Amino acid sequence: MDVLVVNAGSSSIKVALFGADLTRRGAVAVTEIGGAAQIGGVPCTAPDHAAALSLCLAEMGLRPGALAAAAHRVVHGGADLHATCRVTPEVEARIAACVPLAPLHNPANLSAIRAVAALAPDLPQYASFDTAFHATNPEVALRYALPPLAGAPGLRRYGFHGISYASLVARWPALTGGPVPRRLLALHLGNGASLCALRDGVSVATTMGYSPLDGLTMGTRAGTIDGNAVLRLAEIHGIGGASRILNRESGLLGLGGASDMRALHAAGTDAARFAIAHFCYWAVRHAGSMIAAMGGLDAVAFTGGIGENDALVRAEIMAGLGWAGLRFDRDANQGAAARLDGDASDVAVWVVPADEERHIAAEALGLIRSSPTEEP
Repeated sequence: MDVLVVNAGSSSIKVALFGADLTRRGAVAVTEIGGAAQIGGVPCTAPDHAAALSLCLAEMGLRPGALAAAAHRVVHGGADLHATCRVTPEVEARIAACVPLAPLHNPANLSAIRAVAALAPDLPQYASFDTAFHATNPEVALRYALPPLAGAPGLRRYGFHGISYASLVARWPALTGGPVPRRLLALHLGNGASLCALRDGVSVATTMGYSPLDGLTMGTRAGTIDGNAVLRLAEIHGIGGASRILNRESGLLGLGGASDMRALHAAGTDAARFAIAHFCYWAVRHAGSMIAAMGGLDAVAFTGGIGENDALVRAEIMAGLGWAGLRFDRDANQGAAARLDGDASDVAVWVVPADEERHIAAEALGLIRSSPTEEP
């Protein structure tokens, strides 16, 4: 019942192996596929995702026939794929139909699915979608104020980081010893960053929209920006140039000269300090919108690389939420404790380590066990 979890990027592939009890048995990654490829820091030959996957399996000493399933992270499921499912030709076609919505991500996800199928044609495959968790948002939160024909090509809000948020909700009782709070603000803060308003464990609003570009200041993404500013950038730099600027040259990198928060802290320049302040300001400002969407605030959860490890950023954001009744314990925050709220706080605050791969494995195993037709 071992499950191989596959997370494919445009030029990388990461795999992790989980047992039936969800114990992680190993992990490996190939980077720079199609170029100066490396596996575990060692140069290798990987012209495509199929070759990279073969290298990963060999490195881990795995035979595809010994697996129960492969489970994939798929970034975009569109408006129809709302839950983890077995990959069928129809599902694969729907993932392909979402390529225009996620041109940097879904092609890589499809490459990994097809690579597994080529290596092990009879191995069941499952897909978990980053967009699926936010399908519960009300229509008024999902629709842009566009005329029907303009919105027809799928121009609507989808939201992302859904696997992270779903994992957080699923693990909350075991990690905190209590039920999921009625109104929970979850902050997934990393190179990509978003917020999610959770009411009774269900997403009712999120900061990312049609693409992962919207919302917070991020490592290289601009976050929320006026549409006319985007049009002006496209007028000056062309569509490709505007896309490059907004997605790869903006955010923390554009403001402070580095996309990594640790590098900004170390730099200590005025530009670096401004970039950090910008990140925190917009997290607090968007948090106000999320709190309004769920009608109040009972708890806050930090996850993601920055959310889990950056005490300074957490402190700035928590201080900015003082108006919502949040009081935090500075020693607990500095000491990387799991619970951060102070005695006088009306709001519970927790740090929840991200574990998306384990959640993907759990979803696939759940489907295998719940339906006899899903048995490999």
